[in-house]
Amino acid sequence: MFRLSRTVLALCLSLCLAIPALAGHDAKKEPKRAIVVAAFGTTVPEAAPALEKMVERVKAAYPGVPVSLCYTAAMIRHKLAKEGKIVPSPAEALAVLPDQGVTDVAVLSLQTIPGHEYDDLLRLAAAFTGLPKGLRKVDVSAPLLFGQDDFPRVAKALLEAAPRERKPGEAVVFVGHGTDHPANMAYPALQYTLWRLDPGAFVATVEGTPSFEDAVSELKKRGVKKAWLMPLFAVAGDHARNDMAGPEKDSLASQLKAAGIEAVPVLSGNGDREAVAAVWMDHLKDTFQALPGS
Repeated sequence: MFRLSRTVLALCLSLCLAIPALAGHDAKKEPKRAIVVAAFGTTVPEAAPALEKMVERVKAAYPGVPVSLCYTAAMIRHKLAKEGKIVPSPAEALAVLPDQGVTDVAVLSLQTIPGHEYDDLLRLAAAFTGLPKGLRKVDVSAPLLFGQDDFPRVAKALLEAAPRERKPGEAVVFVGHGTDHPANMAYPALQYTLWRLDPGAFVATVEGTPSFEDAVSELKKRGVKKAWLMPLFAVAGDHARNDMAGPEKDSLASQLKAAGIEAVPVLSGNGDREAVAAVWMDHLKDTFQALPGS
């Protein structure tokens, strides 16, 4: 998780105040828009194609518009750098755009909920907006679960992506990250929405609520004998392969097995699911169309 220090923000504000005469330096500059796709990131090679699919969707929808990918997670960027794979941070991705003639940027947030990562993107966008000799406007699209209409749409898309082999009486558990941020309430809200469509669909989170224990308890109470486990992440990365499906005793799969419930992991992320990805794309459309010059 990346963080903007108060020092960096103060410096940005100081530049804006100290050089007001330059604020209009690009008033006559030809508008040029760009899109930055911001994902948490992954170090799992098998998971990366889901993010590449999202980038390709954006390029196809916005021909001629520069599109770049960045990772918000510093630990992932550092690990990849040691392997010789350089992926920019959101700040690095934005910083190079003015030299390419870009004036306005839409950031596609691939976050699931408006939690800490999303808050950081909003602060970064505000810091980069209106800097002298910089970008005129930077705006961030809504995460997957944001507006009231997102929940039934995402719930329906997730259920459509459930394995066709799933039989009556078998559960499907969508596994998210969870957080101490108030936005964690999006997960119980999604659970409620799913139950209205399919009583056998559940939500569980690694670090929030509903917890793994909550999900296991509910499945036992209902006498479920088999559960399909599906990541509620953009990619089926480390959390999906270890916390959800791993052999460790505290993984969801192991806890279900200990409770006498067969667990069948499905290692694909939301970036692989067209109907789910379409929600992100619609949020991007709203943001892109609101940029100056649209």
